[in-house]
Amino acid sequence: MQPVRILIVATSHDKMGDTDRKTGLWLHELAIPYYLFREADCIMTLVSPKGGRVPLDPKSESIIAANSATKRFMKDPEAMEMMKHSDILGTQKAESFDILFLTGGHGAMWDFPCNNCLKALAEDFNNRDKLIGAVSHGSAGLLSPLNISGEPLVKGRQITGFSNSEEHASGLKSILPFLLGISLVALGAVYTKRPDFLSHLVTDRNIITGQNAASSMEVATKLLYCMKKTINKQKTTALGENGHGK
Repeated sequence: MQPVRILIVATSHDKMGDTDRKTGLWLHELAIPYYLFREADCIMTLVSPKGGRVPLDPKSESIIAANSATKRFMKDPEAMEMMKHSDILGTQKAESFDILFLTGGHGAMWDFPCNNCLKALAEDFNNRDKLIGAVSHGSAGLLSPLNISGEPLVKGRQITGFSNSEEHASGLKSILPFLLGISLVALGAVYTKRPDFLSHLVTDRNIITGQNAASSMEVATKLLYCMKKTINKQKTTALGENGHGK
């Protein structure tokens, strides 16, 4: 059996609006899925809009935010090498991967929605009915893509992402270019949330989203579970077509 191939998209944006405050990827949202995917023998490719080093939100590296996975990640030579040398988003095709995974962090609010390459990639995955996962602000990458009918990809779909109240609690509401929850609802998404900073997972056919960093493990686990179901279904179909399933 071929290993599952996962295309991971991370932000390249490292500045919070017009302020001097640094931002980027929220480490937890990559570290947790990274080890779940690695333990499942998946092949991971990390890409970002600019390629090269993926910026980390300094707060996500702090003692307060640190956990066993993030500490392990920061001391892992292979993981850190991947972070330093992400591929440039743009040449990848859905046919070469099984899962598209959009990581978050506030940086994604600036360079995910306006990225035409990410838009085309998400549309390609969706049109092929391949799995798309997003955690927290990673759902900003679902704002621009269209479905096969030319309507917003999220229209009528159950979607979650970092909530308005979580932005308010973080003290960043006035700095951000937009609020993710409001934007998803404006496009017709059926947006749901749980209390601030608690895990919340939403699955709608091939799209699996998590509200915040606390949802990272659930999203990654669900993606692997759904992929396993797909592989088993393909095996069953192949056996039936070959006459061995009777």
